Amino acid sequence: MIYLPREKVFRDPVHNYIHIEHQVILDLINTKEFQRLRRIKQLGTSSFTFHGAEHTRFAHSLGVYEITRQICNNFQRNYPTKTDGDGLWNDDERLVALCAALLHDVGHGPYSHSFEHIFQTDHEKWTQKIITGRTDINSVLTNVAPDFPQRVASVIEKTYPNPQVVQMISSQLDADRMDYLLRDAYNTGTNYGMFDLTRILRVMRPYRDGIAFEADGMHAVEDYILSRFQMYQQIYFHPVSRGMEVVLTNLLKCANCLYEEGQMEGFDMPSLLIPFFEKNVSIDDYLKLDDGVLNTYFNVWSNHPDETLRDLAKRFLNRRPLKSVKFDDSNKELVPLMEDLVEKCGFDKDYYTAINSSSDVPYDAFNEPKTPIEILQEDGRLDELSTLSTLVASISDKIEIDERLYFPKKMLTATRNSIFDEYYDEFQSHINNEELV
Repeated sequence: MIYLPREKVFRDPVHNYIHIEHQVILDLINTKEFQRLRRIKQLGTSSFTFHGAEHTRFAHSLGVYEITRQICNNFQRNYPTKTDGDGLWNDDERLVALCAALLHDVGHGPYSHSFEHIFQTDHEKWTQKIITGRTDINSVLTNVAPDFPQRVASVIEKTYPNPQVVQMISSQLDADRMDYLLRDAYNTGTNYGMFDLTRILRVMRPYRDGIAFEADGMHAVEDYILSRFQMYQQIYFHPVSRGMEVVLTNLLKCANCLYEEGQMEGFDMPSLLIPFFEKNVSIDDYLKLDDGVLNTYFNVWSNHPDETLRDLAKRFLNRRPLKSVKFDDSNKELVPLMEDLVEKCGFDKDYYTAINSSSDVPYDAFNEPKTPIEILQEDGRLDELSTLSTLVASISDKIEIDERLYFPKKMLTATRNSIFDEYYDEFQSHINNEELV
């Protein structure tokens, strides 16, 4: 490992200082593929709801690297391997862990999960392609060793042979989740995601099959689980953010359809999106896209001759989310009726209605491929967290689902004396306390 002559630091609102000690880490940060993450927001459309949430994948990736660096320091100081197979930390694994942590999100597309949904991309697979393909990142990693890019990619793929390294980056209590909870809480101005990071890092320790947590730190781990649960309920599942996500998804779907029909010629031609419309995307094509590129296209499309594309582009740019109503299995038979009423009022239901379902398991104790959180007892026994914590057991393996039907706000606010009055009235008669009835 080549160390920098002098440690470099990034000032960070969450971790104070992010310490860069290795030349390869600095070189990776300076690649064009990693710098692209400055132009992709971490929370996508959530900034339309929480105006402070303008932070980027770049900042988050640095944060995940920093937490991983601190974990490695703790392991090397307190749990260094002494004999082969003793299950303790081999610091030869440090560099692959740090690089995987830094690069874990380099394959995210613009507006992240909305983009993935419409174009069927997978950011983890693209991350692996960028690491192993003909990129500046690959060149930097190859300078470490010819097989080093593949080793880093295998951590992302969760096939790396050392489970300690994989679980640092991807598990139910990993550097990725810890950073995004703290960072998202800070930038959204909420306290739901706050937990005692210092204590959790202190009680982490390696063992042969991965990473465990000492029993006297269990309450800090409980607090983390509850923080994550509350962030999903209050921030990540927020209905307004999802309303903007629906507008974005339908906007891209509309543009895709118009392209297939040959109606995107001339100045409206979204040249950088054509590979995605045609489902023939190279690494170079993928890396050209960021939030700013899409926003530029949306500005152009706000003058497009197609009324639906023009309107959806303006709705997204000017923050006019679709409204929503909750439903479940007991009343989902009303959804087609509500969609038809929207269409009868002059809206194309393919682009002005959508079913959006958000779900999460706050803590998944045993279901594969999840890794349970193990609590290490004084006698060396490992106990799974939910068997010790009634608090965690109460939310363990319980799927939190929020299903909503989205539709134009006009369906609730249209003025009377309209030719559509009977449809508005019928639509509204099926809504009470923001639920279908």
